[in-house]
Amino acid sequence: MRKILLVGISTFALGAGAMAYANQQVRAPKAETYKMLELFGDVLATVEQQYVVPVDDKKLIQAAIDGMLTSLDPHSGYLDPDGFDDMRDQTRGEYGGLGLVVTAEEGAVKVVSPMDGTPAARAGILAGDFITAIDGQSIVGGALNDAVKQMRGAVGTSLTLTVAREKQTPFSVKLQREVIEVKSVTSRVEGENGYIRISGFDEKTGQETVAAIKELKAKLPNMKGLVLDLRNNPGGLVDSAVEVASAFLDGGEVVSQRGREARDIQRYNAKAGGDLLRGVPMVVIINNGSASASEIVAGALKDRQRATVIGLTSFGKGSVQTVIPLRGGVDGALKLTTARYFTPSGSSIQKTGIQPELEVARSKDEAQYAADATLQFSEASFKNALDAEAGKIRKAAHQPAEIPPDDYDTKKLDFQLERALDVLKTGSVEAAIKAKPAKTYAQVSRFTPGAAPGATTDAGTPAPAAASPVPVPPSKAAPADEIAPSRPAPVPSAPAVKK
Repeated sequence: MRKILLVGISTFALGAGAMAYANQQVRAPKAETYKMLELFGDVLATVEQQYVVPVDDKKLIQAAIDGMLTSLDPHSGYLDPDGFDDMRDQTRGEYGGLGLVVTAEEGAVKVVSPMDGTPAARAGILAGDFITAIDGQSIVGGALNDAVKQMRGAVGTSLTLTVAREKQTPFSVKLQREVIEVKSVTSRVEGENGYIRISGFDEKTGQETVAAIKELKAKLPNMKGLVLDLRNNPGGLVDSAVEVASAFLDGGEVVSQRGREARDIQRYNAKAGGDLLRGVPMVVIINNGSASASEIVAGALKDRQRATVIGLTSFGKGSVQTVIPLRGGVDGALKLTTARYFTPSGSSIQKTGIQPELEVARSKDEAQYAADATLQFSEASFKNALDAEAGKIRKAAHQPAEIPPDDYDTKKLDFQLERALDVLKTGSVEAAIKAKPAKTYAQVSRFTPGAAPGATTDAGTPAPAAASPVPVPPSKAAPADEIAPSRPAPVPSAPAVKK
């Protein structure tokens, strides 16, 4: 079965990923290319002979390959054989580790997101944190692969991470490794409405979503509406995103993938008659931690006028990565950007993201992140990010329309979810705003751009929506990078090696 990965950020997830596999014809190198390859050989030989300590040629060459690919864009890269095996394991929705999705940023390991219900989430690690040391040994400047390998280990064993957080003194957190069996879909009843939370898109997400809908319908035969929560969802398999969208759409386009050539277009459609809710009103909640596959679902439901989207503008990870095994995976694989994703209306997701119809921040801290350009973390913040087509740009940092009242307890309550339920109750964004005018809420304007956002302390105890308070999206190795089929048909993956 074809697997397409949306890695919302090139990703090494101590827990999330997805992929597609492809064969590729290699053109003959040009004369100048041969000269540069000779230069590479000369440099390698010089390092091998004169470096102050003996070197590992294999590691040097692998690092050079990865450097070549990462110079293209934040999501292309090289996976060594172990990393390739890890990625295949992760798409199956079960793996061992801490439950962290991490990326490399300027020599540091940055947390894209802690995964729901995992050791990392319970310990209070937040999106945007930097891991600077493992068991007291600095990892700054080291390879991301090496850091990931150190964080993996036997179930039941412990390790200590040193964490650096904006405007705070670095601190240490002790975590115990677990076998992470990720259930990507959870659901519950909210009054007369249903609520479904999707934390990622793996092989099981489509069938889990269908099961959740059926369970809610059994509990609520007269369901008035449904809230679909995609906050801090880093993405995953494209096929799973299409399956999820199909559960709410009656046929028609979900997303299109466009490559280098004008004729290089592939469209993904929902199944005819697939709307299991038969038109029951929907609201989708997103934030800047929603990336890749989650943006495909939100964009499709918004463009097809199947759901109202509220929250904050999503991450903007709309590029497609194809995983190309080298010698059948014996030499690892390339993760190469091969296309961009577009919503049904033809809008590029890349860099721009999905804009909500009602901007709502979950907390004052989150509002400040959205209003301060120096605190922005999105696809557009990467220096070498692939551009959106047609010159489209991401909306600049600005103040969200709504944030919670001053006396609102954001540790126990979920303001974005409440506003989503208000939209369902009143029937539209306009009616919800009239019912609770923005003037009743705290004013974002009292924040000074550049001021410290303040520590968020409740990540270890998720609020009802089970999303972390200060979302920060994916990056170089984060939410599932979009990995889609390549020009030649993708080849099925070999059985994953469990670790």
